Amino acid sequence: MSELHWKTAITKIEPNSIRVRGKRIDELMGSASYAQMVYLLLKGRMPSENEGRMIEALLVSSVDHGTTPPSALSAITVASTGAPLNAAVAAGILAVSKFHGGAIEDCMHILRKGMDHVEKDGMSLEKSAAEVISDYRPMKQRLSGFGHRLHTNDPRTARLFALAKDYGIAGKYIDLANAFVDEISRALGKSLPLNVDGAIAAVLCEMDFDPMLANAFFMIARVPGLVAHIYEEKTRYKPMRKIHPTDVEYDGPEN
Repeated sequence: MSELHWKTAITKIEPNSIRVRGKRIDELMGSASYAQMVYLLLKGRMPSENEGRMIEALLVSSVDHGTTPPSALSAITVASTGAPLNAAVAAGILAVSKFHGGAIEDCMHILRKGMDHVEKDGMSLEKSAAEVISDYRPMKQRLSGFGHRLHTNDPRTARLFALAKDYGIAGKYIDLANAFVDEISRALGKSLPLNVDGAIAAVLCEMDFDPMLANAFFMIARVPGLVAHIYEEKTRYKPMRKIHPTDVEYDGPEN
């Protein structure tokens, strides 16, 4: 066997046969949802019905957030230059980083640190949240997943947590995330609600995903939104226009 030989456990390709994690893709077509396929690829097994529904909700929650996020502005700007669709989408994805989309991974680490205090040190959720917050305050680091530049009560957070409860997924991490919200309000004297990144982080912790995969959910979700903005830019506006980052008005349907 050649020293260059290597292995993959994801997809097996043979003449007239395609298997993803051992399952025939032609049999999955029409029976498995896109969200279920995402789960299968990342986890190596088909999700339960409720796990699949939860992933679907996560992806829908982040499909788009208007023209002002860096990913959308980057994609729109590159599209305006006449770049092809793939280049404009790539520009948008490359704008996803620590402070845009990256908060999901950071928040997962925060919640996991808090849960270590609960499970290893016997702390209450409230005491654990206070301990983690006290660690961050001297470093003057923001707690990723909490607060939002626009929303004081992110509607996506409440909906994700309600669905997690309905699907039997809600548990200790969601309780801990809510404890963080209460403790931040007490410690800082101001409200920093859990945003959608924090809500996704809590749900992914409940579903035992590796934090390394956290930002993938943001990117997988956001691509359709980027494509829509790129298509609108190319079909509605002249190339190389001056694009103001905030002076934009919505004129689409209201319902």
